[in-house]
Amino acid sequence: MNTHFSFYKRPISNTIPYKSITVGDAYRVIKGNYFRKQTLQLRQLTDKSEASKFKRSNFHYATFSGVFKERHESALVRHSGLIVFDFDGVEDVQRLRNMLISDSELETALLFVSPSGNGIKWVVEIDLQLGTHQQFYDGIKNYLESSYSIKRLDKSGRDVARACFLPHDPEVYINPKFVENDK
Repeated sequence: MNTHFSFYKRPISNTIPYKSITVGDAYRVIKGNYFRKQTLQLRQLTDKSEASKFKRSNFHYATFSGVFKERHESALVRHSGLIVFDFDGVEDVQRLRNMLISDSELETALLFVSPSGNGIKWVVEIDLQLGTHQQFYDGIKNYLESSYSIKRLDKSGRDVARACFLPHDPEVYINPKFVENDK
């Protein structure tokens, strides 16, 4: 699939997109060494405030749910058909990763370890003909809570303009259909 969404250069205060990218593009950025140094530096920081400041200043980011004129819900040009879920403070990142990728009800587009190293960013396809972005967020959240007892979901995914930092993760997962159709 050749789904596009907005890509922004750091820092987070920059709300004007640099360009539009695909899931395959994001995969190559995350898998590559573009943010290896920053990701390793961030994971060495123990002070949460310092880590947050570092992340906000040193990582490019994307709004997976759409193409925007500016990073704000009212500036949405076109929804991508994707939604991102952010799992923070995960005890067993590998277990959660495997569980989400193998879920039979929801199709993973992209999944990667968060910049901090103790969370997961999970990008899922949604069909906006069946509901709104917020309805899908609420429905998937309820499904995850009832099916897997997952309670650590960041509510920011409900925001269509949600910014998602792009770290280095050599084990990032991409759905093969996004690779095949990204040429």
